[in-house]
Amino acid sequence: MKLYVIYGGKSAEHEVSVKSAFSILQNIYYDYYTVIPVYITYEGNWFRGAEVESRESIISKDELVNIEEKIPFSFNELTEGESVAFPVLHGPNGEDGTIQGLFETLGIPYVGAGVLSSAVGMDKVLSKVIFKEAGLPVLPYKEVKVRDWRVDQEAVCEAIETEIDYPIYVKPVNLGSSVGITRTLNKEELIQAIDLAFNYDYRVVVEKGVQVREIEVAILGNEDVHTSVPGELVKQKAFYAYEDKYLNQKVIREVPADLSPELTKKVRKMAAKAFEAINGSGISRADFFLAEDGEVYINEVNTFPGFTSQSMYPRVWAKTGLPYADLIEEVIQLGVRRHNDKYKLSTKITRDDERVEMESANVEMDT
Repeated sequence: MKLYVIYGGKSAEHEVSVKSAFSILQNIYYDYYTVIPVYITYEGNWFRGAEVESRESIISKDELVNIEEKIPFSFNELTEGESVAFPVLHGPNGEDGTIQGLFETLGIPYVGAGVLSSAVGMDKVLSKVIFKEAGLPVLPYKEVKVRDWRVDQEAVCEAIETEIDYPIYVKPVNLGSSVGITRTLNKEELIQAIDLAFNYDYRVVVEKGVQVREIEVAILGNEDVHTSVPGELVKQKAFYAYEDKYLNQKVIREVPADLSPELTKKVRKMAAKAFEAINGSGISRADFFLAEDGEVYINEVNTFPGFTSQSMYPRVWAKTGLPYADLIEEVIQLGVRRHNDKYKLSTKITRDDERVEMESANVEMDT
C-alpha cells in the first residue's frame, strides 16, 4: 500500500506541519507501506519526493523542505492502486475540510477527520454553537465580522465591552496554534488585536479571559470512541504565543494532568461528547479550561493536533498505553476502515436503488 505523507502548506502553521511530518516519518512501520513524501510550499505548489525506505533515509526535517528532486505531484498517483493519504497539515487548507473534500472526490482513504468535522472543528464560532447545543459549557464570546469592523469600530468595541469584561482574548475564527491571538486589557489593545486578527481571517471571535488551567484530552476512533488520560499545559504567564508553544518549546506539558479521579472522568467524558457533537472520526484533541471554581469549559476540538513525538497528543496516548509508532499505525487504519465502511454503504444504497427501479419496471410491465 502506498502511503502519501502530505505536509507543509500555505498556512501560518507550515513549520509545525513539517516538524510533525518528520516525526511521523521517523516512526512509521515501513514494512507495511511504500512511503512517499509530498511537500506543499508556502506558495501552494505540490512536490513529490523520492520514496522513503526507512527512518534512516531522512535524518533532518530540513530534508523534507529541500527535496533534492522536486517533481511536481500529480493527483493521478493517488488513484492508482492501493493508496492512503496522510495529510499532516495544520490550519486552513489542511485542517478545515478543504483537502478532505479533495480526497473524498478522488475516492481515496485518508487519515484524520472527515470534511464536516474538520470544517466545524476549525471554525471557533460554529463549533461553540454546536458545543452549546450538546450541553457543553463555553466561555462568553462574540463574533466580529470584518464588514462591521470597517463600518464602525467604535460601535463594535462598545458592544463587546457591554457583554464581556477584560481581559478579552481576540482570535481569528479559522486558525489554530495561537496564531494571531492576543490577550487584551483595554480598548486600545482590543482595537489593535482585532486589526491583527483580521490579517488572518475575515471573521474574528472575542472571548472572556478567566484564570484557568488548560487541560487537553486526546481522542481516537470512528464509531468506537476512545479517550486518553488528560494532559495539562502548565503556564508561567497568562498567554503563550505560537513561537513559545511550537518553536521555542517554552510550554511545560504535564502528563498526566494533576486532577482528581472524578475530574479526570468528567473531562474524558466531555471530550468524547464534543468529538461526537462535531461528527468526529479518526483523531482529535479536545481542549478545556478548568476554572478556579472547578467549572470546566470546552475551548475547542482540534481535528489534527500537533503530531511530533513531544506534542501533547502522542504523549498522552503514550501515557495511556499506546506508543507513538502504534498510534501512527492506528490512525492510518482508522482512515482506511472509515473509507471501506463508507464504500460498502454507498454500494448498498446503489444496489437498493437499482432493485427499486427494477421492481418499479416490473410493475409497469405487468400493468
